[in-house]
Amino acid sequence: MRKLWECKDWTLFVSDGCRSGIRLRFDKEVDKEVKRACKELVYWLKKRYEFPVRVSVYFKALKEIMSSDGRIASALFFWPYDRKEEPYIKVAVGDYQEMLRERGKDNALAAILHSIAHELSHYYQWLKKYEYNEKRMERQAKYYAKELIYDYAETREHP
Repeated sequence: MRKLWECKDWTLFVSDGCRSGIRLRFDKEVDKEVKRACKELVYWLKKRYEFPVRVSVYFKALKEIMSSDGRIASALFFWPYDRKEEPYIKVAVGDYQEMLRERGKDNALAAILHSIAHELSHYYQWLKKYEYNEKRMERQAKYYAKELIYDYAETREHP
């Protein structure tokens, strides 16, 4: 059971009239194997978890993404302070070919899928209005991402 990702009554955290679901957007240069793997993961997640506030996931054909505070990352979650704004995630996948050569296909794709699960864990922290504590939240997101990817890996031979 993934307590962070689950809730019996999302109306405790979500206001009426907001859009729900998860939406994927890919830069046209994103590798087709990356697209396939990401779509399959999200399809699997949608069958198991609710996305009560619309979250868009943008897959960028970049090696890294810069956050608003100037930090470099492979992925990020935009945590809106205004609860009427929809959150979004950006994932850099422009280094897939490099990761493919260095790690092999399964490990390269698993790293990208782990980034998605990590940032979606931040989405659920935002939904449940967790008090912002960066160390605790990062530790929790790493834990849930690892567990979700392990669960997902049990459903297939390759990412």
